[in-house]
Amino acid sequence: MAGEGGALMEAGRTTATGTLLYSAELIQEGGAYKLVVTDQLRHTVQTAYVSRRAVEQLPTFLSKLNSLRLGGSR
Repeated sequence: MAGEGGALMEAGRTTATGTLLYSAELIQEGGAYKLVVTDQLRHTVQTAYVSRRAVEQLPTFLSKLNSLRLGGSR
């Protein structure tokens, strides 16, 4: 996720806009989808398989999060 928010600096795991706390990857393995979330502070990784329906709903979920942020709610 270094492309969004500026270049990632390896030493402190910080971006041009702040400290990277988590990173996530969504990987397609054949017909299955695997979500891999890395906790950058604790150096731990959690993996979960998610349904195709959940993957298809990601844009809607992200849109909802953005609208809450823009609306001033937290």
